Amino acid sequence: MGALSDIGFTSNVAFVGGFVSIIASLVTWLASRGKKDDKAQSDRWGIFIGHWAPTFFALGIALKLEESKKV
Repeated sequence: MGALSDIGFTSNVAFVGGFVSIIASLVTWLASRGKKDDKAQSDRWGIFIGHWAPTFFALGIALKLEESKKV
């Protein structure tokens, strides 16, 4: 976490990344609903992107703890 913090990756950036991935997941899933083919692949992209959110939120919490140690 120290290395991420040293290059300027803050907890706020990680939290924003989590919310953006939720929105991107929803947009991708809604776009796949509008397609007229029966491929499940496009639905899987929405699920795949949705899995990024917990990772970003976990990084945000870890970075927040790292930032509180430096104060």
